[in-house]
Amino acid sequence: MEIGAQRADFAFDNEQPAHRHFINGHALASRPVTNGEWIEFIEDRGYATPTLWLSDGWAWVNGERISAPLYWRRRDDGWEEFTLSGWHPVDPAAPVAHVSFYEADAFAAWAGARLPTEQEWEAAAQGLDPTGGIQLDDAEPIAPRFPDGEDGFCAMFGTVWEWTASAYRPYPGFRTAPGAVGEYNGKFMSGQFVLKGGSCATPRGHVRATYRNFFYPHQRWQFTGLRLARDL
Repeated sequence: MEIGAQRADFAFDNEQPAHRHFINGHALASRPVTNGEWIEFIEDRGYATPTLWLSDGWAWVNGERISAPLYWRRRDDGWEEFTLSGWHPVDPAAPVAHVSFYEADAFAAWAGARLPTEQEWEAAAQGLDPTGGIQLDDAEPIAPRFPDGEDGFCAMFGTVWEWTASAYRPYPGFRTAPGAVGEYNGKFMSGQFVLKGGSCATPRGHVRATYRNFFYPHQRWQFTGLRLARDL
């Protein structure tokens, strides 16, 4: 199928050129992973099981003493997270946020699944309304939450950025733009992974199926979550 932005549409240079990509049979989860599922991962010693982690991820999680998503802390009566309105109990039904690529990949291994490729994610998102996500200017902007009454794929846009298994590299035929624009994308296509979908902190009207965000695998300060995939 065709992946990437058409030249007639507004897009950043790293979303172009549009090109054909073969996608194998797979299943994509209808929603992102939740806090409750992440707590199960923690309680099953997910952060202490080396067989779940990439080598660099295992070095990172031990070197930085990581044991939960960023902004979480354990209390006597359960977990709480620091939000834009202070500390609140972790909502088990809300999508998990502030996890790194290393954590997302380890969770997927624990769940017997994998992270989707950016092409698999984009194929599922094509034709969906990118304005339907939850943003921080909605009511009670405490932390990411799912849209109400959404059918089919839930929270593909807004809510949390979703890690993919795809390295941030140029599309076939990509050329670094001349001048200052080329300083933004072309120079950073090394050592990072693609995230899709936008988050609750992404400006309204800015997200689209072709948008390619990118972070280093240890970074988790943004509202970064994940959606699972499996081979068929």
